[in-house]
Amino acid sequence: MAGGIEIRAAHFPGRAPIDAYGNGGFRFADMSHRGSILCMPSGIHGWDVAAFEELGEGDFTRLFDEAADFDILLLGTGKTLIPVPAELRKRFRAAGVAVEPMATGAAVRTYNVLLAEDRTVAAALIAVD
Repeated sequence: MAGGIEIRAAHFPGRAPIDAYGNGGFRFADMSHRGSILCMPSGIHGWDVAAFEELGEGDFTRLFDEAADFDILLLGTGKTLIPVPAELRKRFRAAGVAVEPMATGAAVRTYNVLLAEDRTVAAALIAVD
């Protein structure tokens, strides 16, 4: 290894159900990821978010960039349901996306069902312990 260790952004290039969640991460496609994730038609991406209260405008950039590829966004807000601010909901609605906030566990289960039904769904899932 002449160049040393190469660190890449976490990305799984495909759609996969979430097999497990908790302990600060997720298991899917025979892999595990520590931290939050975005599950989108383009793949599963690491999401550098630790708590819903810390979310900023830039945390949704990838979702808005790919909004034409899904109709429903499941927003896993952590251990409990936290409502989506009206302005953010309005921006997603303008992009043609319905946002459904729920606790992360409920979002994972709902995502798996909608994925199995071959629906155009995305999920932004905040990791829980």
